[in-house]
Amino acid sequence: QVQLVESGGGLVQAGGSLRLSCAASGSIFSIDVMGWYRQAPGKQRELVATITSGEGIDYAGSVKGRFTISRDNAKNTVYLQMNSLKPEDTAVYYCNADIRRRAWARNNNYWGQGTQVTVSS
Repeated sequence: QVQLVESGGGLVQAGGSLRLSCAASGSIFSIDVMGWYRQAPGKQRELVATITSGEGIDYAGSVKGRFTISRDNAKNTVYLQMNSLKPEDTAVYYCNADIRRRAWARNNNYWGQGTQVTVSS
């Protein structure tokens, strides 16, 4: 079994900061892409940021310059530092990862349970 467990969400005022963490655990051989997505009420889930095992990074345009994604491969953990938060950043944030459980296996895609981020104006 593989689990992704997020932490770090909460309530913050506009202009504030939060740091999200997501730790992968279980039977893991390697992790390729890790990322963060978010879903606001009444909207579709959207990409926030991704980071590859080689640390190639991609951001949604709406968060570029404010959010920073990073990973610690030794801890199987991905982080999302969110600065200059805006009310429109309010959403449930989900961790996502492509994980290989055995050397000979293909990647499978996993989601965390989500963590709520609320930004008040």
